[in-house]
Amino acid sequence: MTARAALLPRRRARGRRRRARTVIAASALLSLAALILTVGLGEYPIAPAEVLLTLLGAGDPSSSFVVTELRLPRALVAFGVGAGLAASGVILQGLTRNALAAPDLVGVSAGAHTAAVVVVVALPDLPIAVLPACALAGALLASALVYALAWRGGSSPSRLLLIGVGITTLGYAIVLGVISSIDELIHASQLVTFMAGTVYGRGWHELATLVPWLAVLLPLALLSARQLDSLVLGDDTAGALGLRIEAERLRLLAIAAGLAGVAVAVAGPVGFVGLMAPHAARRLVGAGHATLLSTAAMLGGCLVLVADAAARTAFAPVDIPVGVVTAIIGAPYLVWLLSTRAR
Repeated sequence: MTARAALLPRRRARGRRRRARTVIAASALLSLAALILTVGLGEYPIAPAEVLLTLLGAGDPSSSFVVTELRLPRALVAFGVGAGLAASGVILQGLTRNALAAPDLVGVSAGAHTAAVVVVVALPDLPIAVLPACALAGALLASALVYALAWRGGSSPSRLLLIGVGITTLGYAIVLGVISSIDELIHASQLVTFMAGTVYGRGWHELATLVPWLAVLLPLALLSARQLDSLVLGDDTAGALGLRIEAERLRLLAIAAGLAGVAVAVAGPVGFVGLMAPHAARRLVGAGHATLLSTAAMLGGCLVLVADAAARTAFAPVDIPVGVVTAIIGAPYLVWLLSTRAR
């Protein structure tokens, strides 16, 4: 082997790292640009420069209230929800070694959604700050149920995926049963809107509820990137690398459940984000989970942010749920993905 041939793998690795850093920086700039542009959209349009000045504390007082009190918190909630769902999707796709895995397809979102709806109906006076904990408990319970049912002396990725689909169906059946039993039409319609996934009316209070969970769970996910890389190689290889397979799989499943659970608690089950964002990120930075997680989180945040801007402006003054927009984009994407995998 010549010296030049020996250096090729090292050069390619450096090239991949440079590309990953470039994509992450571009994703961060895209996120900032999307935030500024979408905050300026609405019945009272505000120029991007004015939005930026307002965020820096030097804007026109007449637009300050619209930006800081009405649109900015909603936009930040939308971004956080998208980031949580996307990171959860990356983890679940790594755990199951299946590109079709996502929080809304393997029972995680359904568990959080079911718990949130049941708690809201059974305890209507419960403070909203407690709702993420209830949804997280539901997501963890659903994940534990999936893991237990998939256990046959060990948990296989295919069993986790198939049983997760069954738990998803069961969860949504329970939610529909609960809603159909409600006498108050207004209460039922609010829950139906929540089922579609919405950030309508979300403000600083909901953002303060969301951020602490993401601040803990997203770093935990990033610190687990090496374990995910090992699990993707297969159980035999991961075991040979010294990984405690079942313990790590269960821990990562809990992190994914937490990320999806808190997102669902705040915005409802916004569909397809955990499927689309990881795929887009993987095409940009490859399969290494350290860069994949951060890129997917930013792309997922941008996706929900832009989808929500479309949801509140396309049919103004009617504000449609953001989950409707992501479903319009995501359903054809899923069909395309299935068709390409079949070919």
